[in-house]
Amino acid sequence: MNKTNRKLILSLVGALIVTFLCGSGLFQRPDLWVQDALFQRPRSVPGDIVVIGIEKSDLDKFGPYNSWNRTILASALEALAQDPANKPAVVAVDVMFTGHTTPEADQRLVDAAAALNMVTACTAEMGIKRTFGVKSVIEDPFAVVGFEEPFEELKKVTTEGHINAMLDDDGVLRHAQLYVEPESGRVYSMAYECARLYAEQKGITITEPPVNARGQFYVDFSAKPMDFYDGISVSKLISGDLPSDYFAGKLVLIGPHAAALQDSFITAIDQSEHMYGVEYQANVIQCILDGNYKESAPDYIQLIVLGLVSFAFFYFTNERRLRVTVPILIVFSLLGIAASLLLYSAGTITHAVWIPLSVLILFIFNVAGSYVHAAIERQNVTKTFERYVAPSIVGEILKEGTDSLKLGGKLCDIAVLFVDIRGFTTMSERLSPEEVVNILNQYLTMTSSCIEKNKGTLDKFVGDATMAFWGAPLPEEDPVMRAAKTALDIVDGAKALSKKLKEEINEELNVGVGVHFGPAVVGNMGSEKRMDYTAIGDTVNTAARLEANAPGGTVYISRAVADKLEGRMDFESLGASIKLKGKAEGFEVLKLLGPKE
Repeated sequence: MNKTNRKLILSLVGALIVTFLCGSGLFQRPDLWVQDALFQRPRSVPGDIVVIGIEKSDLDKFGPYNSWNRTILASALEALAQDPANKPAVVAVDVMFTGHTTPEADQRLVDAAAALNMVTACTAEMGIKRTFGVKSVIEDPFAVVGFEEPFEELKKVTTEGHINAMLDDDGVLRHAQLYVEPESGRVYSMAYECARLYAEQKGITITEPPVNARGQFYVDFSAKPMDFYDGISVSKLISGDLPSDYFAGKLVLIGPHAAALQDSFITAIDQSEHMYGVEYQANVIQCILDGNYKESAPDYIQLIVLGLVSFAFFYFTNERRLRVTVPILIVFSLLGIAASLLLYSAGTITHAVWIPLSVLILFIFNVAGSYVHAAIERQNVTKTFERYVAPSIVGEILKEGTDSLKLGGKLCDIAVLFVDIRGFTTMSERLSPEEVVNILNQYLTMTSSCIEKNKGTLDKFVGDATMAFWGAPLPEEDPVMRAAKTALDIVDGAKALSKKLKEEINEELNVGVGVHFGPAVVGNMGSEKRMDYTAIGDTVNTAARLEANAPGGTVYISRAVADKLEGRMDFESLGASIKLKGKAEGFEVLKLLGPKE
C-alpha cells in the first residue's frame, strides 16, 4: 500500500471514529456547557417587565408562606389596580391558587384579579401513559397524568397558564414548555399567555415559538439572575410607597424570591447561581416578545459536516511536524467555534464542541501514532545499528543524542582484548571461499557472543581478528576481570568450534588472545562523513602485540592485568622472554591459566 492510500484510509477511519463518538452522545454534557458559555449572553432589556418578589422580608412580616391568607396577595393586586389610569398592561402571579380557603379571602382575591388583565398559574403532572392496542402498547413518557388549576371562580376571571419547568438531563434549565395537553385541551405557558396579552394591549404581533416533539423551545436568555429584579417586594407594594404610575402599561410578575420557597433553578445563562422561577418567566416572556427563536440544526447534517472536516484535518496533519499541526489545530478549532456563533446569531443551534473536540482527538491520535511509529523505527534502527556497532555504544548514542556523534574522544582506563586465528591464511588457501566464510562467521559469532556475555564493547572485526574493550563508553565495575573471563571463554569456545570443524571438514581452529589494561583515548575517530567509535593509544597497541605473540589456545596478559587479577586468577610469568614490538626491554608478559580453585 502506497503512502497516499494509507493516509486516505487512516483519515477515513479517524473521521468515522470521531463522528461516531459525537453522534453517540458521549460528549453531550460538555457540548451543552460549551453551548451555554458561547450562546447565552446577557444584554440590556427594556424596562417593560417588572418583577415583584415574595421576599424573606415578606415572610418575616406575614409569616411562613403556607400560612398566608389570600387577602395578602389580594391586597397586592388591589394596589396595582387602585389607579385605573395607571394600571399594568398584564399581571401574572407565579403561585398556585387551588381549592378554596375562606369565602371572604377567596372572593376578595377574585375581585382584585377581575380588575386586572391577569394570568394565573396552573401546573401539569407529567408521567408515563400507556395506550393498549390489539397487538401493541403505545407508551408516552411525557404525557399529562394530572392537572391542577385555580379554583373555579378565579379561573373564570383570569387567563390560566401553566408554570411547568422542564430541566435538561444535566439539571440545567435551557428550554421552555410552550404548552401542555391535559384531557381538557391544550394549555399554553404562563410566559406565552403573558406575552400574548401584552402584545394585544400594545398592538404588536408575536409569533408562536417553533417547538420540538415535546412541545419545548430553546430559551435565549436575556438577563442573569437578579437582573430583572429591582428589589420591589410584596410588602413594599402593599405599603403604597411606590409612585402610582410606576407600573403603568407594564407587564408585572409576582412570584417567590426567597430561598425558603424553593422555587429556583440552574439556568443556561449562569450555572453558578440559581435563578428564581419568576425571573425565569421574565426571560421567557422577553424571548417571545423579541421573537428571538433558535432551532437546532438536524444532527445528521452536522454529522456529515463533522465527518468531512475531520477527514480533511486528519489528512493534512497526518505524519507532519508539530509546528505545522498545532497551528492547523488552532485554526480548525477557532473556525468551528466561529461557525457555531455565526449560525446561532442566524437562529440555528449547533453542537459547538463537536469540531474542536474532534480535531483535538485526531491531533492526539496523530501525535501518539507518530510517537509509536518513531519508537518502532528507532527500535528497528537500533537493532540494525547493533549489528555493526556494540549495543553499549548504540545505547550511549541514543541516550546522549547527536552530540555523541561528534568527532572527539576522552581519556580513560580500559581493558583491551585482541583475538586472532592462528594459521588462518594457510587454512584459507586450502579451503573454498564459501568454507572460509562459513568458518569465519562461526568464529566471529562465537567471539562476539563471549564479549556480549561479559558486557564488553565490541570494537571491530579486522579480517579474522576481533577487538573489544571494557570500561567505555560506560564505566564498569572490574573491567579487567570481565576481559579475562572473556579471553578464557573465547579459548574454550574455539576448542569446541575446532572439534566441530574437525568432524565436518577435517580442519582445526586455534586462537591466540592478548589482554592489556591502561589509559587510552576512546571516542569517535575518522571524518564527519565516516567515523568509528574506537579506542587508540599504547594500551591498544600493547594488547595487539600480546595477541600476536600468543600461541594457539593461549592467553597472554600484561603485569598491569595480572595485578588487577591477583588472588582471583592463576597466571604464569614468562618474564622478559617474550619480546613485544615497540616495547622496551623488561616488559613482563604473563600467561593466563584460569580462575583460582
